[in-house]
Amino acid sequence: MISSFQFRSYRDVLAFVFAIEEINQSSRVLPNVTLGYKVYDSCSSEARALEGNIWLLTGKAESVPNFSCYQGPSVMGIVGDSPSRISVAMSRILGLYLFPQVLDYLKRVSFKTSLGEEIFFDKNGDPPAMFDIVNWTIYPDGNSKSITIGNFNSQARTGEEIAINASSVTWHPRYSKVPLSVCTESCPVGYRKATKEGKAICCFDCIPCSKGEIANESDTTDCLKCPKDQWSTGSRDLCIPKTIEFLSFVEPLGAALATMSVTLSFITASILCIFIYFSDTPIVKANNRGLSYLLLSSIIICFLCALIFIGKPEKESCMFRQVAFGIMFSLSVSCLLAKTTVVVIAFNASKPNGSLQNWVGSRFPYFIVLFCSAVQLILCIFWLGTSTPFVEYNMESEDGKILIQCNEGSLSIFYCMLGYLGFLVIVCFVAAFLARQLPDSFNEAKFITFSMLVFVSVWLSFIPAYLSTKVKYMVAVEVFAILASGAGLLICIFIPKCYIILLRPQLNTKEHLMGKAGSNNKKNNKGQCTVINASKLYHEI
Repeated sequence: MISSFQFRSYRDVLAFVFAIEEINQSSRVLPNVTLGYKVYDSCSSEARALEGNIWLLTGKAESVPNFSCYQGPSVMGIVGDSPSRISVAMSRILGLYLFPQVLDYLKRVSFKTSLGEEIFFDKNGDPPAMFDIVNWTIYPDGNSKSITIGNFNSQARTGEEIAINASSVTWHPRYSKVPLSVCTESCPVGYRKATKEGKAICCFDCIPCSKGEIANESDTTDCLKCPKDQWSTGSRDLCIPKTIEFLSFVEPLGAALATMSVTLSFITASILCIFIYFSDTPIVKANNRGLSYLLLSSIIICFLCALIFIGKPEKESCMFRQVAFGIMFSLSVSCLLAKTTVVVIAFNASKPNGSLQNWVGSRFPYFIVLFCSAVQLILCIFWLGTSTPFVEYNMESEDGKILIQCNEGSLSIFYCMLGYLGFLVIVCFVAAFLARQLPDSFNEAKFITFSMLVFVSVWLSFIPAYLSTKVKYMVAVEVFAILASGAGLLICIFIPKCYIILLRPQLNTKEHLMGKAGSNNKKNNKGQCTVINASKLYHEI
């Protein structure tokens, strides 16, 4: 039984009927289509609304689910009740039958009313939203008054949808300023809006954009990712170019290493000049001065190779820096191995006419240098021919930086090159260690042994340091290892000789060196045969 009459609902029904009649009378809205309608009163009851749903679907006053008893055209659409709780209940039933809240016809409708207003429907069948904004004023005597102070038009340009005449607004005395329409202040640039779970959509948190992202507008819901070659500023409001990083000549570290490289090269070149100037003195002639010249020349180039590692990596520098380092150090170690072999052959040729006598004075040491260096050269040529090193731009390893580095191409061949160099060092160390007790006059084995210990120590320390650093510091570690190992060879092999040549020339005589050799041989009961061999060694291989 109806207890009251709702004028608002009745007004909605009249508006609905009027709209149907206007559409049917217009030849422009739905041409050649006539709309009919049925109106059911739900009496604000979910049960009656659902019952009305069944009536409309089946065409009968009785509930017959899954059957339609319509004789004429079937129902094309259903408009919900005014209260949302009732419309939601209706939609759950209608959804089971995939029943359409909008006709396909409406998606193509577009016309102007007699007042000149344009009417159309979007892809969902919804009309444009146009509302008046009304200011209600309630007076102490209970009377009220409404004034239209603005409007909302969804078709207006962005930012102009709402138009309000603020001077027409009458505020409650309790408010001294315009109340906020949201529960969170506006998010500034560099931040994005994130909704709060369980809160209204107007409530949100302001979250800073992540690294490499920006928000250059306030109240944005998403941050923009910077291009790969750019990075976000600290305030996350602008993308700026990433800084380019490599071991440069102008930075302190690069400049210091370059200075060390040039200085050590100059010192080595000076020692080479000293040896050439005093080429006819006994200490220079001992142990093959030709090998000494070759060793000093290779050490000079080793020091200069360090310069290829410094500066902006280019195609050519990436191709040849490791190759030059590997070949020149292999040449240096091969010279030391040949020097050690000379000592072993000379002091173990116990019989004047023995088989080892044939090797003393021959070109065998140069064959050792050529063979050992050629193996490394062939390996490096194969490396360049099959997997050439190249310049690599690393944009991911460090935030805000583009790391320019050399990609070695094939790491396996690179490690083979280092492994072969290590093999030469071990062979040279073992040979020098076994020959260290031979007579001291012409024997460099002790110095070579110590130099190989320095060499191995430097490169064993280099491996963990190299693997624990990145980009320019990796390069700096390798450059330092090259300079330190080269300096070790220079100091251990040649500085003692330079000391005698320049500061103790009285020791740089044939008699002194031969006499010392003879006394050592007598102590070792080796006889005169070793002195003969040493003398032949002195006259140069």
